[in-house]
Amino acid sequence: MFFIYPDILFNMLNINFHPFTTLETTRLILRRIVDSDAPALFQLRSNSDTMKYVFRPLVTTVNEALELIQMMNEKIEQNEGINWAITLKNDDTLIGFIGIYRINPEHHRAEIGYMLLQDFCNKGITTEAIDAVLNYGFNNLQLHSMEAIIDPRNTASEKVLQKNGFVKEAHFIENECYNNVFLDTVVYSLLKRNYGQ
Repeated sequence: MFFIYPDILFNMLNINFHPFTTLETTRLILRRIVDSDAPALFQLRSNSDTMKYVFRPLVTTVNEALELIQMMNEKIEQNEGINWAITLKNDDTLIGFIGIYRINPEHHRAEIGYMLLQDFCNKGITTEAIDAVLNYGFNNLQLHSMEAIIDPRNTASEKVLQKNGFVKEAHFIENECYNNVFLDTVVYSLLKRNYGQ
């Protein structure tokens, strides 16, 4: 699909997640999230410590986790976004998830997001999963840039992004409101040409 403006021709990306692509790294399998992942997803999304810098309501029941999985899969079916369960090669249990969201086909840009159970943090798992998803985003989807939006207090996420080559692009002051509190956000980004450098 093309948009024509005076003297400029823009090629819009054609996003297609079908068939679903499972990703593999040295230690991980990133697979589609399924209904049987609901208890593990509930454990992840109901933990106030894990959700400290994720400004979304806590999941309060396994049924709510199932609804979240359904919403994730609808986004995949509609080619609006994609999530993977993060699993270890020797254990198919969901230990976190990672995805590509807010895809902007006109500008060849999308957002990456991720969460991991606390027991698996500080082991390089998130860094490894991010690299696999960046490879998919830049080479399968042909994105030009990817961004991550984080709370500036989330230094652990900041370090992981920097390990994967992201650079700080912007710091917005009190640009989001959650539970009647105004919060800052920081945008990190990575261009395709800088991926893997």
